[in-house]
This record gives sequence, C-alpha cells and structure tokens, in this order.
Amino acid sequence: MLEDKLLVWKFKNGNRNSFCRIYEKYRDDLLRLAVSLLNDTSAAEDVVHDVFVSFIHNAEKFKLTGSLRGYLATCVANRARNTNRTFVRQQGVTWDPDRPTTKDSENPIQWITCSEQLRLLANALAQLPDYQRETITLHLQSGLKFREIARYHDVPINTVQSRYRIGLDKLRILLNSQVEK
Repeated sequence: MLEDKLLVWKFKNGNRNSFCRIYEKYRDDLLRLAVSLLNDTSAAEDVVHDVFVSFIHNAEKFKLTGSLRGYLATCVANRARNTNRTFVRQQGVTWDPDRPTTKDSENPIQWITCSEQLRLLANALAQLPDYQRETITLHLQSGLKFREIARYHDVPINTVQSRYRIGLDKLRILLNSQVEK
C-alpha cells in the first residue's frame, strides 16, 4: 500500500516509470478479473486498457484514499458491467459462457477458459445476477475485502456479505446440478 501511494505520487508528479510499474503490477490481475466478468478476451483487454487510459487522463484529480488495487479492480468491474449492458442492448442477448474467449494459443490467459471445470464455473457464474457475480469475483479473484467492495459500490457491508453468501449458495446448487448431469 505504501509502495502504491509512492507510485501514485511519483506518477502525478510526472514520473512515467511509476505508471509503467503500476501497469505491470496490476495488469494481469485486472485482465483475469475482466475476463471472468466478460468471458471475452478482446473485450477484457479493451476494458483494462480503457481503465488505465482513464487513470492517466484523470491523474491530476486522482486521490488515493484506499487500496490502489481495489480502486482499479472496481473500475474494471464497472466498465465490464457497462460493456455487458451495451452488449445486451445491442445484441438483445445475454452473456454466453460458451463463447470462445481466446484468439489464439499464444494468449497468456488461455488457461482461464481451457479446463472443463472452469467452463462449468463460468456457466454457473453467468447465471448469477450481476451484483452477486461481481461481489464474488471481486472478493475471490481480486482479493478485495468486503468493506472495500461496500465502499466502492456505496452499499452497507452487510449487503455485500449477503450478496456473497447467497451467490455462493446459488453457485453450489448450480454446480452440483451440472455435475450430476
């Protein structure tokens, strides 16, 4: 956290290497988060790059009050949510967990979609309401604490904990029913 505050301070004062360090430090985690929320590698890459471009453009106004990782993960989750909404509006279809997510075999995150177990999980996650899927993904994959998720979504911590618990219960039911087939 102290390193992040120093990096942000240096970046805001014109040090380009500090932004590169922030990007390298969080890029892969944010990309995994975006892929799990979007199930589309190209869209996930666009979302992560958009978040970093926005971060650059708003650097002067940016004030780090919590975790930089949490802030960036929340930005990715918000952009992914907007991307999903736009896709549904334009296509008139919902998120498809079986849609291929890799462009080629050289993709660094191909492991996310390759295994059958992860496909089952992606299918089950897709059936959850957005707020439950985001809460579970932000907590488990991005490592955000419930209070961080609550602060960024402007809801009580009990709401976040309920979304998480209910979402996990639904996932268990969905996954058990898929395994029994």
